[in-house]
Amino acid sequence: MKKLFLFTTCLLAALMINAQTLDEIVKKYTEVNKLDKMSNFKTLKITVSMSMMGQEMPMEMWMKNPNKIKTVTNFGGQEMIQAYDGVKGYMVNPMAGSSDPVEMTEDQAKSLTKSNIFQNYMADYLKDGKLTLEGEESVNGKPAFKIKAVVSPEATATMFIDKSSYFLVKTSADVNQGGQVMTVESYPSDYTETNGVVLPMKTTTSVSGMDFVMNFTKVEVDIPMEDSIFTIK
Repeated sequence: MKKLFLFTTCLLAALMINAQTLDEIVKKYTEVNKLDKMSNFKTLKITVSMSMMGQEMPMEMWMKNPNKIKTVTNFGGQEMIQAYDGVKGYMVNPMAGSSDPVEMTEDQAKSLTKSNIFQNYMADYLKDGKLTLEGEESVNGKPAFKIKAVVSPEATATMFIDKSSYFLVKTSADVNQGGQVMTVESYPSDYTETNGVVLPMKTTTSVSGMDFVMNFTKVEVDIPMEDSIFTIK
């Protein structure tokens, strides 16, 4: 009986030592990704090579602390532009039949600003009580923390943080497109530090059986960047 009691006590102690709270996980994730240092930087420009179904789509991203962002994506010689100037979002989509800028909806603007690397959305969700720890799951053969986030009143996303590296290795979310719900899964990888900024240099996204690959080919930190870049005229 004593041996059983000692074994049970040791097992419980081991579980308590190995168990980590959501606060601890997010804190470690923030430190490893150096998101707590992002306020030290002013600007970030990323050159991106994207491919889907054999088609190449070059892209450039501009970001200015704290919340300005602009993306320009080339589709077969036509440029789709999305920009948020800190107050409003605008979009130019020639494939929709017009080259005139259109103001984004609130949801579209929020979606764009979530790409802003100056923001630590994991910590924000935790602060707002929108995160729950759902246990663990294997991603690419390695154990990962499974965390559910309420990203809006109508939508949730599941994020997987590798237990050993504390890098985000997978996200999964159901997206409504034209009344059809699709599951979008993304796998960030090849994390690299550039002048103090840690980024996944490759992200593979899968939706409806199609793979979309994004590679960061150049990262420029604290380069001159006028506010006018984020204004579409």
